[in-house]
Amino acid sequence: MFLAPRLLVSFLCLTCLIPAAHARRQPQQQPQQRSQPSAQGQPAASSSASPQSQGAAPASKKANARPEAAPPAEPFDGAPVEKLAAQCVALETEAGLIEIEMLAEAAPETARNFLNLAATGAYDTTTFSRVVRGFVVQGGDLSTREKMTHEFARRSRRTVADEPNAVKHVRGVVSMARSAEPNSATTHFFILVGDGPHLDGTFAAFGRVRAGVEAADAINQSDLEGDKPSKPVRIKRATVAPCPANPKPAASPTVSEGVRE
Repeated sequence: MFLAPRLLVSFLCLTCLIPAAHARRQPQQQPQQRSQPSAQGQPAASSSASPQSQGAAPASKKANARPEAAPPAEPFDGAPVEKLAAQCVALETEAGLIEIEMLAEAAPETARNFLNLAATGAYDTTTFSRVVRGFVVQGGDLSTREKMTHEFARRSRRTVADEPNAVKHVRGVVSMARSAEPNSATTHFFILVGDGPHLDGTFAAFGRVRAGVEAADAINQSDLEGDKPSKPVRIKRATVAPCPANPKPAASPTVSEGVRE
């Protein structure tokens, strides 16, 4: 008469042990990190991301890891707007001299960036790599230098914040080129040989051709393959110096020996 309860207890214990044994045989499932393209084309973690991507503290860096080196100081870092506005950049090109004065009050950081690039020799031996007939000539692509260094390659990736302003994009104005992404300007600039009112308030106009716009016209008339000159005009050298009291003759083939700051 006691057999049935004992059998019932044994059966219940057996049913408890079976799932436990089955669980021990199954490998433990870990959350997997998946990604899908975001609007900017970068991987975006989905909701099945691992606990670390969900906000857990990242693993500590190696104690002996080298800190990332800060970019080296450049000649016009920290200079007041008044000093920036007093400078002119002379571009000695294969088509003639182009002298540019800074409109630093309108775009101080863009002017500073341009002055630093010219003063450190970054623009030397670069070419005007894009032309839109009757509209602009575009230069400043450091990848067109005759000799690329690690420092210039790193410099070419440094961005400057957008500074749209009230300066009108008319003939002779110099402005900063950028992609459709905000704050994406780097080293590329363009000189207008015609008016571009559709650029007003969108692009950072930071300079104006003081002398030599005819050289920009000559570059604009280059033979083209699409929007690229078949024989790009080279900037032989760029120098920075305080603006002279009077503009030089428009088509002067020489460049003054300004002090490279």
